[in-house]
Amino acid sequence: MIFDRVTRIAFGVASAFLMLLAFGLIAYAAYEVASDLLTYSADIGTTLLEAVGYTVIAIAVFDVGKYLLEEEAIRAREMRRADEARRSLTKFISTIAIAVFLEGLVAVFEAGKKDVPMMIYPTLLLLTGVLLVVGLGIYQRLSASVENEISDKDTPQTTRNRRSTSKATK
Repeated sequence: MIFDRVTRIAFGVASAFLMLLAFGLIAYAAYEVASDLLTYSADIGTTLLEAVGYTVIAIAVFDVGKYLLEEEAIRAREMRRADEARRSLTKFISTIAIAVFLEGLVAVFEAGKKDVPMMIYPTLLLLTGVLLVVGLGIYQRLSASVENEISDKDTPQTTRNRRSTSKATK
């Protein structure tokens, strides 16, 4: 009982901290954009792309904080349905993949202006994003097929149970 309460409080504090960090990232991105606009910076395009990247990362961090707050601190659920877990993970990994792609895009623009050999880092970032999306697709496919197999196994048994129950009541 005490351990459960301490765990829920810890998850609540962690989720609040993550949400504050997410707001901090968005505030920092807005500050950088405003600063570049006020100084008439020539790198406003890069700053805007970085701001988008910070915002996407902030959304991912906020989403994790929200998940911790809802599922662990408030509800304290031990078990979840497989489709719920798959949707949560898909949303989170998709947000991370978008952030990685945006960072790769910004790095491509920066490296393209400066030095072509600097393209290794952006290329690896883009490859990482592709691997994230491919891995997510494989995970989606496998987990959906397992869910279908489980529901197919449960359906005939449920139908048999209903038949035997209806015969017993007659």
